[in-house]
Amino acid sequence: MLIVCPHCASLNRVPPERLQHDPQCGSCHQALFTGHPVELSDAHFERFVAKSELPVIVDFWAPWCGPCRMMAPQFEQAAALLKGRAVLAKVNSDDNPQASVRHRIRSIPTLLMFRGGQEAKRQSGVMPAQELVRWAGV
Repeated sequence: MLIVCPHCASLNRVPPERLQHDPQCGSCHQALFTGHPVELSDAHFERFVAKSELPVIVDFWAPWCGPCRMMAPQFEQAAALLKGRAVLAKVNSDDNPQASVRHRIRSIPTLLMFRGGQEAKRQSGVMPAQELVRWAGV
């Protein structure tokens, strides 16, 4: 499977049976899966989402948003639960307006799941970690 490194954005080929064994990037030698959400910006959003063969779940949020702050610990917990099965990422809508506009984000928090670079699911509002894991279906 192709995995985009969250640290240096290089592509890594990882056998599916090794996904649960903490693989490291071949370029920067850092962990490909940290169990924490990855911060994405407009600059590398499309590459990260399009090149990853694992599902990518993106939380569009803003620091001033109360529900977003309520969602943050749930999303963090879900990232740990889905480690090696999906990549969870966050996009600050205020700092990265291009990604928000491109994906028609009208309210926050909004979760988008991408498979093969294409939007597969969308959900707005706060969601507990266990429900998010069920929603992901991976």
